[in-house]
Amino acid sequence: MMPQPSSPAVASPTMALVLQGGGALGAYHIGAYQALAEHQVHPDWVAGISIGAINAAIIAGNPPDDRVERLDALWQAISWPDFAGGLDDAPWRIAHNFASGAEALLFGQPNFFRPRPVNPWLVPHAAADACSFYDTAPLLLTLRRFADFVLINHGAVRLSLGATNLATGALEFFDNRRQAIAPEHVLASASLPPGFAATRIGDDYYWDGGCVSNTPLDAIVDEPGCPHIVAFVIDLWNPVGPPPHSINEVLWRAKQIQYASRVAHQIEAVATRMNLRRALDLLAASAAPPEPTASMPRRLDIVHIVYRPNAAELPNSDAEFSRLSIAARRAAGYRDMHAALVAAPWRRQSPPPHVAAMIHRVERETVTTQREPGLRSTQDVSVAA
Repeated sequence: MMPQPSSPAVASPTMALVLQGGGALGAYHIGAYQALAEHQVHPDWVAGISIGAINAAIIAGNPPDDRVERLDALWQAISWPDFAGGLDDAPWRIAHNFASGAEALLFGQPNFFRPRPVNPWLVPHAAADACSFYDTAPLLLTLRRFADFVLINHGAVRLSLGATNLATGALEFFDNRRQAIAPEHVLASASLPPGFAATRIGDDYYWDGGCVSNTPLDAIVDEPGCPHIVAFVIDLWNPVGPPPHSINEVLWRAKQIQYASRVAHQIEAVATRMNLRRALDLLAASAAPPEPTASMPRRLDIVHIVYRPNAAELPNSDAEFSRLSIAARRAAGYRDMHAALVAAPWRRQSPPPHVAAMIHRVERETVTTQREPGLRSTQDVSVAA
């Protein structure tokens, strides 16, 4: 995004795309990225965890004009053909999705993961990188097919991938500005136990970053040298929903709340930390005014875009890769990101001097800006898309 004409001295913000984990729900990322591309918003920085790491690698590993096509091709390659098409009534879609999820559990997904020949319950001792229900070796070949790792490591887009260090239990980030990224780093971020085994990187083993945190926002917020960051946080788990009336709805709603609450708390915590830091800086500056050459104050706009699933989603929707569901999630991601880009609250809403971070939430094509998260007061401003 270019700066407004009234502020010619202000540099364009760093555009960051933050892609969280959610398995098959990650098809939502495709539509969200397509909307970005159509608005000529090409991320400077992409951070991902789990399926978000896979999609992030495809984005960073392809030229801007090819990214949407390569994302579509990847998801086509890792999905089975649908059983039938053309029917859209809810009972049929639910039955279809149940069958698709069962197919993934029994046979895995093409070019992604496959069942191990021997059930791990029958193996009393196995290597750390072989102790799982599924073998993810096909994904390594798929990543090499759809992402150019030379471009990832020498291109303009910064890539950060979150993974859990099995020895320490801590979340670590692989970053192409600090190390060479290989397909194994992407796989490490997506190695969710017990389905997928740990991935070895050097002398360490890693599990899915979602074991600690499902949203890689921390990878970007403390980076020096970025005066203004606009971070599009693509949230695959909806915190809002009606009371469940069946065991299927209970299981699905419980999973949504579990993951969505972590994301919401993390976003609030990041914004609160930055705003408290700004308040302390202002107090210090009032006692000792900064030098004229002091760096520009940091500003962070978090654009929190939440997937609202349809009625046919199931408790195992994160393992349901039918092409019908992929298309529906993709379309939803496009609509929601388009609404955020039309509203562009990071350009229309200026924070008060004592505020460093604002949160803009996108729901049902309306953008609501929380101007002072974590400080003395909160003012919500709705911006029609």
